[in-house]
Amino acid sequence: MPPKKRNTGTIQSKEAKSAESVSADKKESPELSFKKHRDKDAEFVTLCKSLHVTDLVCDRAWALWKTVQESMDEIADSQKRVWGACLFVSGRDADVTCFTVTQVLKAISLNVKQFVALVWKLDVNLDTISTKVNLALTRLEKKYDVSLALYQRFEKTCKTIFALASDDQERKTMRSCWTMFLLAKGRALPMEDDLVISFQLLLCTLELFIKRCPPDLLQPLYKSAISKVPPTRTSRRSQSKAKSKPLEPEVDLQLLKTLCNENECNVEEVKNVYQTSFSAFLDSLDLSKSPDFPPAKDLNQQYEEHYLKSRDIDGRLFFDGDETVLAPKIKISHGERTPKKNLPDEDVLIPPQTPIRAAMTSIQQLRGDLTSSGDQPSTNLATYFKNCTVDPMQAVLLRLETLEQAFSQRFGQAVGPHCTLGCQRFKLGVRLYYKIMEAMLKSEEKRLSVQNFSKLLNDSTFHTSLLACALEVVMATYGESSFKTGGYNHDDPLETDLCFPWILDVVDLPAFDFYKVIESFIKAEPTLSKDIVKHLETCENLIMERIAWRTDSPLFELLKQEHGGGAADQVETPASFSQPLQHNHTAADLYLSPMRPGLRVLPPESSATPGSQASAQPLTQPGGGQTPRLPKSNSLSLFYKKLYRLAYSRLQILCSYLLASHPELEPIIWTLFQHTLQHEHELMRDRHLNQLMMSAMYAICKVKSVDLRFKTIVTAYKNMPNTNQETFKHVLITEGHYDSIIVFYNQVFMQKLKTNILQYASTRPPTLSPIPQIPRSPYKFPNSPLRVPGSNNVYISPLKNTRTSPGIMTPRSKMLVSIGESFGLSNRFQKINQMVNSSELSFKRTLDLGSGPKPLKRLRFDVDGQDEGDGSKSGGDSTLIQKLAEMSSTRSRMQEQKMKEAESKKE
Repeated sequence: MPPKKRNTGTIQSKEAKSAESVSADKKESPELSFKKHRDKDAEFVTLCKSLHVTDLVCDRAWALWKTVQESMDEIADSQKRVWGACLFVSGRDADVTCFTVTQVLKAISLNVKQFVALVWKLDVNLDTISTKVNLALTRLEKKYDVSLALYQRFEKTCKTIFALASDDQERKTMRSCWTMFLLAKGRALPMEDDLVISFQLLLCTLELFIKRCPPDLLQPLYKSAISKVPPTRTSRRSQSKAKSKPLEPEVDLQLLKTLCNENECNVEEVKNVYQTSFSAFLDSLDLSKSPDFPPAKDLNQQYEEHYLKSRDIDGRLFFDGDETVLAPKIKISHGERTPKKNLPDEDVLIPPQTPIRAAMTSIQQLRGDLTSSGDQPSTNLATYFKNCTVDPMQAVLLRLETLEQAFSQRFGQAVGPHCTLGCQRFKLGVRLYYKIMEAMLKSEEKRLSVQNFSKLLNDSTFHTSLLACALEVVMATYGESSFKTGGYNHDDPLETDLCFPWILDVVDLPAFDFYKVIESFIKAEPTLSKDIVKHLETCENLIMERIAWRTDSPLFELLKQEHGGGAADQVETPASFSQPLQHNHTAADLYLSPMRPGLRVLPPESSATPGSQASAQPLTQPGGGQTPRLPKSNSLSLFYKKLYRLAYSRLQILCSYLLASHPELEPIIWTLFQHTLQHEHELMRDRHLNQLMMSAMYAICKVKSVDLRFKTIVTAYKNMPNTNQETFKHVLITEGHYDSIIVFYNQVFMQKLKTNILQYASTRPPTLSPIPQIPRSPYKFPNSPLRVPGSNNVYISPLKNTRTSPGIMTPRSKMLVSIGESFGLSNRFQKINQMVNSSELSFKRTLDLGSGPKPLKRLRFDVDGQDEGDGSKSGGDSTLIQKLAEMSSTRSRMQEQKMKEAESKKE
């Protein structure tokens, strides 16, 4: 069916506009002449001409090349490739439309990953790559990773959909489908790097093509899945019009369910994407009711226009297998594959999870865990509400209604104006919020033997924090919240809008209040995956290192009270550093902790609530007219305890990179660093913890005459995990003025701490601060496999929920034994017998060993097979009976150690 004249006219007019804009660009930017740029290398100018760059970009790129050439010790890549990277940086910095990413990749013969790595190498000085380019590069890499994952799943799915055709019709159909999806993604989704919503949009596109395919082009599963639905009923007036064009339902639910089931995707969410974003896209092309394929030529032309306008990667090249978008080759060894359980003799191997499979499995697990949780408080939770002196039920419901409107509106702005997925995300968050709240209250009831939690449950900040944390977990599960920009989102809000701390802005919650709920939230929900626990731990670190130090943070008010209001104790005395960090504060302790003089005092009618008495301590009345001593803030004390330990762990890593030959400097640097955090905390206002760390290191090296340049510190810092270049390129100098960390050191840090810094050069330096004891993470993973000591390949883990995918449940081992489940065929036991018999001698040798047990350490998953208990590696063939004996020995040692610990506590 040929395209309608109206549609053709639209395309022609767009093409005309595109041609006009191109010609306009050429008028403004005439072609480069060798004469004008004769001071530059002729090959460089030729490259510039091929990419149609402006004189401005050409000059800037050449100046950048000269800087790089002087600063880099050696340039591994060819000059032409480095020139291409310089042109990309200069074009993005000047915000001048010259060439697409694909065009520069083609010109210098690099793929995306190689190109990104090369551009990062150019950052030889603090100002070589701006934060704007840094963000563009991060976005490019993220978008490439998402596009690659989507294409790999598209290709795999198409093999199950389309039958092999001899006339290459299948390939033509697939190409049109992929091109249409790229166009839909570009037009319908402002956030093109959202993996889950993009994948759901891909399923919508496949549904459209499948139901319009000739039956002989489909595999039996999808041929039978197409609904045989009669034309939609119409009125008599419109019947004559309907005869000319058969109508079909907007979405074939039966077909969509088949697609979703085969791809482990939630059908309701995909249907929502179809009826909002995808339908609006089809309407824009006038294709929503057409029974035929969209014309391939038209799709190609329109995507070409979108691609050139976006200056991005040409997504069609994935279909062509082009070298510029080739996936990095990763070798998967036989041992890295996972066997399925309880199958006949031959093991069926599952390859490691793809990004889409991992995302779909995480979402399934989250939704499965919340199946029993309702959209309203459970009976138990409602009972807790009724036991309160003031029933918080109505306030809770009203707060949820208000925040749902705010969340859905902001989510829609980021994801797309037609998308209503925000409501679905919010409902999942509410279910998790109710579930965690009930678990917390049960724990508090057990701890305190009380049932009246009126003070806590009528605290609006507690409820908002708990809901925000639940929503953050939901968005992280869907991959919509990440740390690709380190929490910085002021340069490009559209691209990073959903990344943490976006949720705090939506619900209008200070980061310091949000931090109080994180640890209790994790402890209350043991089914959280390791990735989600790590995500929340990273949120906590971001809060401590930067976000809680914003000017409007309540943290500064608390610090002012602690230091100037006669607080009972210091925030955190250095003497306590050597003591283990006790993780015994609950959310109730932190939210009911004193905030200001006179506040947080119990009303008379609720004074019988023990759960609140401990937190709302009365003011101490000293004699002699002294200033009353304020009760210490639990939330501030715990915050500083964690802050000091985070700060020292960061410093320890940086010192190991740079000062291995000067170990005596680490405690001195730490003393200056700790002094700054305790006594000069105003330096943290609107700044980053790592900025003070690097400045302290440079200052001590200066006074100790150790040659360490700031450039060297920054280079090492970039190699640390979870760092962002914004930290050392965009530092607050004075209000509204930002510069590099070197300027910050010279104009702010050194000026403020000059006297203190010089003391370390004297014969009587300040007393060194004690080194904090770095504890293991309080966020344990009960579902993680634990390796048996002395073994390479034997792990134990609790039996997980049967809903979980086999790819997640099983450890990456050759043979799996699950106690309590059917083991399969008898030949499996024969294999075990053979293993035991063949190594009986080695087992006897093991039993004869007379050495006593070594001190037991915490067991962790160790891919190297290194035993953390004794630092050794086991040799020889492992046997099942040997491992069982070792497991029994381990259990005995654990029981002995627990008894010893219990006795020592009594003493």
